[in-house]
Amino acid sequence: MAAENVIADTPLAGRSDLDRGRDLNAWTRAKFVVVRGFLWAWARCFSLKGLYLFGQFFGTCEWLINYKRRRRFRMHFQRVFGQSIKTTNSASIRRACLRHFTRTRCDKLFYLVFDKLPREKILRRVRFHGKDILDEVLKRNKGAYICMSHVGSHHVSVLLMALMGYRVAGVRDRNEGAARRYVQQKYEETFPEFRAIRMLYADSFPRDVYRCFEDGFVLGSALDVGRHRGAHLRTATVTMFSQRREFLTGTMQIALRCGAPILQGFVISRKNFYFHLVVKGPLIDPDTQVDEPAALNDVMQRYADNIADHLTQHPDHISKS
Repeated sequence: MAAENVIADTPLAGRSDLDRGRDLNAWTRAKFVVVRGFLWAWARCFSLKGLYLFGQFFGTCEWLINYKRRRRFRMHFQRVFGQSIKTTNSASIRRACLRHFTRTRCDKLFYLVFDKLPREKILRRVRFHGKDILDEVLKRNKGAYICMSHVGSHHVSVLLMALMGYRVAGVRDRNEGAARRYVQQKYEETFPEFRAIRMLYADSFPRDVYRCFEDGFVLGSALDVGRHRGAHLRTATVTMFSQRREFLTGTMQIALRCGAPILQGFVISRKNFYFHLVVKGPLIDPDTQVDEPAALNDVMQRYADNIADHLTQHPDHISKS
């Protein structure tokens, strides 16, 4: 579900992550084999809690020595929150920055060994808030659109929801790192549910988004981009932390046209590799939703308000956009 960005999307042109992972050269694959082998051996010796503590230590060391990344985080933090005195004082930013370093490091470690864990052990680490909301709207047989955002490790949600039995699809950028491609190949080899995931690209035609809703899929994408993605992409102006921002609207408009219920989702990383999936909504009444400017502006502002509330509670979950 929680993939990347937004309007027009198509699948991987007939190529799965399994195929794309095999494109990696031998040296790159060997590096990932060694790293994953070390992490899994550590987890076997010291348990997942021990691996989590290792990630916390590693993240703290990164925070201490990587001053350039600390500076980038501070700049992004201030850009997101604006001039709010309550959230932008030095002590608050410093705490959020340290937690951000340790959280992202632990999330990456979990992502690298995910396929080696028993299914039951993974699912015991998931707390799904709002599952009843999602299950109820899916009874309409029009699929569901979950608006994600660049807050937290949103790529983890598609993995967890697939294991929970949902038919999921996500929208992401075409350019992916070698680590993501390699690990997704391993996921597909281990869990048959991942081979049923539909992954769409964010720079092509929208027909496959329509098809996802027609087929009853839960589709997710992030609309809160922070950089220009092209003049052809439609946007709406919202206000967040007293600042005007342009968020993408393409997938939202398709959901409105299809009558697909529109929800909003967040992923919260907790201690010892526990994750909370949070679903809110519907953001608009599924029985009255229409693709018109007033309805679109209202739902986009509601989306922005929910992000602001979530970031206020979890400032360390800011991610790049």
